[in-house]
Amino acid sequence: MSLTLITGGARSGKSRLAERLARLGAAPYHYIATAEAHDAEMAARIARHRQDRGPDWLTHEAPLQLAQTLGQIASGTVLVDCATLWLSNQLLAEHDTEAASDTLLAALADTPVQVILVSNEVGWSIVPDNRLARRFSDAQGRLNQRLAAQADLVVTVISGLPLVLKGNLPKGLA
Repeated sequence: MSLTLITGGARSGKSRLAERLARLGAAPYHYIATAEAHDAEMAARIARHRQDRGPDWLTHEAPLQLAQTLGQIASGTVLVDCATLWLSNQLLAEHDTEAASDTLLAALADTPVQVILVSNEVGWSIVPDNRLARRFSDAQGRLNQRLAAQADLVVTVISGLPLVLKGNLPKGLA
């Protein structure tokens, strides 16, 4: 198993870097989507991501069942976009986020394929003014720390530029 964690803010270039990195891995290319289109804007965002990726990706929808979906993939390279939406889905479904995170981390450790996981860095702003947002921010920070500890490569993306925090980016991506 090889795990790469790519973090950063919204629209920082995380997904673009993750897709470029995934294409350096073995085919087939699996894209695990955790987003759900609850409104027209999100549907357009999802469509734009699909178009940007192109037709040679196998897409798996896993808004809640990320660990189980990972367990079904035996070859190729996996891009998970993103852990932030997955965690938000867990919280909104009133699931135990710690238990779900434990299950995800175990699945990542057991997977035989390269996994590139995108996650937002949500703690660089003010402390949220409501309990649910604070719970989410805290849970996301804990999940990102655990993912980073398990990952071989950790990169944050700021303004489209990758900053390696752990490991080494392949030549041509730095």
